[in-house]
Amino acid sequence: MTSHGRGPILLSRYLALAWLALLVYGSLHPFTGWRDTGISPLAFLEGGWPRYWTAFDLLINLALYLPLGFFATLAMSRLPGRYTGAVLATLLAAGVSFGLETVQIWLPARVPSNLDLACNSLGGLLGAVIGQLTGPRIISRLLALEHRLIAPVPHAELGLTLLGLWLLIQFSPETLLFGSGDLRHLLGFSGAVPFAAESFVLIEAGIVALNAIAVGLIVRQLCARMSIAYLVVPLFLLFSLAINTLAAAILVSPAEAFTWLTPGARLGLPAGGLVLLVALALPATPRLMLAALALMAATVLVNLAPPNPYSAAALAAWRQGHFLNFNGLTRLASTLWPFLTLPFLLVSSRRG
Repeated sequence: MTSHGRGPILLSRYLALAWLALLVYGSLHPFTGWRDTGISPLAFLEGGWPRYWTAFDLLINLALYLPLGFFATLAMSRLPGRYTGAVLATLLAAGVSFGLETVQIWLPARVPSNLDLACNSLGGLLGAVIGQLTGPRIISRLLALEHRLIAPVPHAELGLTLLGLWLLIQFSPETLLFGSGDLRHLLGFSGAVPFAAESFVLIEAGIVALNAIAVGLIVRQLCARMSIAYLVVPLFLLFSLAINTLAAAILVSPAEAFTWLTPGARLGLPAGGLVLLVALALPATPRLMLAALALMAATVLVNLAPPNPYSAAALAAWRQGHFLNFNGLTRLASTLWPFLTLPFLLVSSRRG
């Protein structure tokens, strides 16, 4: 990593900033219909107990802010004072939630709530407490893993953060398996080229295979030794498939758990795996070039692919209510991920 001893702290700072950005985007998504209702932006504080709520709503609002409190506490653990980091992390979570609830008064798709603010603040507090209690152990273990498993490449912490964001994308049932970088909803055009069903299978297979190659080679870049890479890379990809399965089962329905295993995925996964088997042994520079090319090609295919009927149906089933924030989180991460990862590949270099 960048420097021994500071790696875990720097990683926690990257993760805290990334989660903060995702929370801001998810809470204000879809950024349309801004209007002035004439209501005070602080009126939600005087509203009393909301009429409509569920225990699941409360848990989601709590859970979304727990990582922010946790990562921020670790990020500020070197500040003077035993509890300074945890206190500041809690204040940060509460302040961010208060600011976002206040801004939501101008968004028609959002309803600011004092209960949301309370749950978000409690989530930040719980995350801070967990970070305070477990932080020293986590940092010491991360240091041990850093020395044994992580290669001393520039900006390795950024690479780990990007891989974490890629795993977050897998929670979204509206994207093709492993797909990311779809700019069409931001630019306001479909961009899809009409294809026959057989052609769509090949396009989907290409998206799956190319992204598997790119992500697998990024994981390889961060592994200290090739022997570690041949274990970690397949485990990482299998873990991402497990996330897809779990997300579809929970967010859509248990019957849809393996809907991601389409004909295109069944073709793309083994094809990508065979290429990875060879590419993992390449020297560092060819590996990075192949990862960048695979990532760019996959992004082009995602923006050319026709709409996936299953994605539209899944989105309709889960994007309402408390999932609107989470859909915004995953959509932002999915859209930006290739464009954040390409610069990392350019600056990340070491001896093969």
